[in-house]
Amino acid sequence: MPRMPQITARELVRFLKSEGFSEDHQSGSHLTLWHEARRVSVTIPVHTAADIGRGLAVRILKDAGFSVEDYLRLR
Repeated sequence: MPRMPQITARELVRFLKSEGFSEDHQSGSHLTLWHEARRVSVTIPVHTAADIGRGLAVRILKDAGFSVEDYLRLR
């Protein structure tokens, strides 16, 4: 498995929206995205000055139904 690059919350949100997710709601600094067809929701911490940790980014992608390879290929 290739190593997950450092990404920002904004990049991750942009990727997930391009794959069919839409904003469901936001509570403080946490944005929840929903995919209607898959019936899946993911929550992303949106802190403007910091990158998302690699492990957390991989976990969010996995919860959304993507692998690191999928992310690298589709971004």
